[in-house]
Amino acid sequence: MPWELVLLFIFSIVLMALLVCTIHQYFSLEELENDMINTYQLAARINPIVAQEFVVQGVLCALFLLTRHWFLFLMSAPITYYHLKLYMKGKHLLDITEVFNLLKDEKQYRKVKFFFYLALLVTVMIRLVLMGSQLLVGEDVGFLYILGMF
Repeated sequence: MPWELVLLFIFSIVLMALLVCTIHQYFSLEELENDMINTYQLAARINPIVAQEFVVQGVLCALFLLTRHWFLFLMSAPITYYHLKLYMKGKHLLDITEVFNLLKDEKQYRKVKFFFYLALLVTVMIRLVLMGSQLLVGEDVGFLYILGMF
């Protein structure tokens, strides 16, 4: 049981890092829209992070699967698949010549990703609190046990 608390804590830290990456990308796109930076600076800020973010998301999804957190795996599988699809098509990096045409779509994509990661983080945090309370109480308490099953 304590190892699961450690795993959930690690999952929450990784999800917070993914949230920070997504926020950074969104605000960089906002700066471009407000003419605070140019397209070269934007690509230099976002493109190095994207591949690392995809790898971290894929590893996190695989860890959910390997540690038998089925609900979390099923929640994270669609975005992992979408990231894999973008990477295979070569559309994961921002193109400096097309960024203004795709700016609205890129911002919307980052917003959706942010809320997705936030929902995943809230789910992990709820699970972390429930597992911690079960460990402190030392017994399975009705609804806590049922909620802890997801």
